[in-house]
Amino acid sequence: MAGGIPFAQERRHRWAVVLAGGDGTRLQSLTRKISGDSRPKQFCPIFGGESLLAQTRKRLESLVDADRELFVVTRAHEPYYREVLQDVDDSCVLPQPLNRGTGAAMALSLAHLARRDEDALVVFVPCDHYYADDGAFGRSVRSALSGAEQYPDSIVLLGAEADYAEVEYGWIEHGLALSDAPVPLLLVQRFWEKPSLPEARELLRRGCLWNTFVTAGYARTFLDLLCSAVPDLVSSIETAVAEDELDAVYRLIPAVDFSCQVLAAQPYRLLAVRDAGSGWADLGSPARVADILTRKNIQPAWLQDAGSAGELEGFLRKEAFHLRGWTSRP
Repeated sequence: MAGGIPFAQERRHRWAVVLAGGDGTRLQSLTRKISGDSRPKQFCPIFGGESLLAQTRKRLESLVDADRELFVVTRAHEPYYREVLQDVDDSCVLPQPLNRGTGAAMALSLAHLARRDEDALVVFVPCDHYYADDGAFGRSVRSALSGAEQYPDSIVLLGAEADYAEVEYGWIEHGLALSDAPVPLLLVQRFWEKPSLPEARELLRRGCLWNTFVTAGYARTFLDLLCSAVPDLVSSIETAVAEDELDAVYRLIPAVDFSCQVLAAQPYRLLAVRDAGSGWADLGSPARVADILTRKNIQPAWLQDAGSAGELEGFLRKEAFHLRGWTSRP
């Protein structure tokens, strides 16, 4: 039980929203080599034989019930997500007419959640990231959800423990812990989006965390943050959902970056959980993929294919070298 609520009832209000609507343009040079087409990275089997979206679904199995998962996608990507989501009820697949950034995707899912469960506790999970340890990821998400239950007016972020001065990630500058629990909740003081190398080195020295974008909180709290930062976006999408006019609205609304435009503007509403064991990495570039494959000694099937192995290995070596030249990874 938590706060006097039976576990079964508590779990019924827990939702996961999988953010799968990105275009993945930065990784297309690699995904095209792997799959032979220009599909976004979340629909590509970069690690193992399954797409990143399929792997994300498995990662969430122990965290929320299957009928409490929503998938925000973009309509043009239907050929790529149709098979992976064929067993998902249509009401849980939310196609956007266009990709308008993470803020719009989250507002769309929250508008649907408001109609289904006014007490929804939700975790937003991008599906285009890498995790070395799914069990550690699950433990961190449970800690974040528990923290959001304790502090219902706050949003709880998963901050990955940084081990080098990465300049392509966002960073979370945290303050004191609110408790001495095994996984303490940390106050958030500031966001740093893609700092310079000297800044990243200083953030690393001070024990700051990488922003994974995995965020947990009550749906009404997420809506409150969005309304404070981008009220026109929220009202437009809520009207579009109510009147079934998504196409017209999405043609007019601007793209909204949730981290930059919403979270960074309201750090006093945020808490963080330190994720020290999942091995998280953002797959934002071919160089990032090459770095993970090299460090983890991963040999996916597409890299072993006799017809393309030499070309791909050369491509990845070049990308890994490029990454080491632009970060302070040892």
